[in-house]
Amino acid sequence: MTDVTHLRADCSRCAALCCVGLAFAKSADFGFDKPAGRPCKNLLADYRCGMHTSLRESGFPGCTVYECFGAGQQVVQVTFGGRTWRDDPAIAQRQFDAFGVLRVLHELLWYLADALTFAPGLTADLQRAYDETTLLTKSDPDALLALDVAAHRHAVNQVLIQASDQARSGLRAKRRKSDLIGANLRRADLRGASLRGALLIAADLREADLTRADVIGADFRDAQVHGAILADALFLTQFQLNAAKGDATTTIPAGLARPKHW
Repeated sequence: MTDVTHLRADCSRCAALCCVGLAFAKSADFGFDKPAGRPCKNLLADYRCGMHTSLRESGFPGCTVYECFGAGQQVVQVTFGGRTWRDDPAIAQRQFDAFGVLRVLHELLWYLADALTFAPGLTADLQRAYDETTLLTKSDPDALLALDVAAHRHAVNQVLIQASDQARSGLRAKRRKSDLIGANLRRADLRGASLRGALLIAADLREADLTRADVIGADFRDAQVHGAILADALFLTQFQLNAAKGDATTTIPAGLARPKHW
């Protein structure tokens, strides 16, 4: 099985790149506006969050669901050899831009690693895409910033679609529309369904069966997944779980953690 430990965020080896390089707007997810490139007002001198233990209660649930797939520590420790935007302000924008590129590449690696566990007929193609993407993550800053990320993502997505089709063959539920905001899907049989990019915001998925459902890119914010079967959902990520509302009866894939707020 492919080792994915490096695809999990290790904030202790990063430099709060997501808290500085990214922008967010005041909303239900964030308590105030912050432009890209400006440190969050809650950021401490040691790169830690001053309200990490109370983000949800303080109006910042968006911070708790963000996942960089380990791109942060890769940028700081590998791409820039330990240098940070704070130590060397001259590299700040390049470091933030490189973080954006690597975040995409690391997310693709996560999906490819997952696909390798359920699409044996495509092992060679998936492994080739994984190795090529891994090589790109080791590029220097100039090469990273010159990379056509959209083109690479499109190429990888073709083999991911094939893997999904293979895994869902013979078990495909009726294709669902993409706008499922607030939809009543309680106890729904979604085995093998294509929910790629679906808007499941605040949807009722209690006790629904998502076995082999393709959920790549699906928005699970505030979706109720109490008692849902998610253990074998395809391409499910930690940040999707973190965005949802579940409980101890929700089954989740091995390797993902049950969110603390469930």
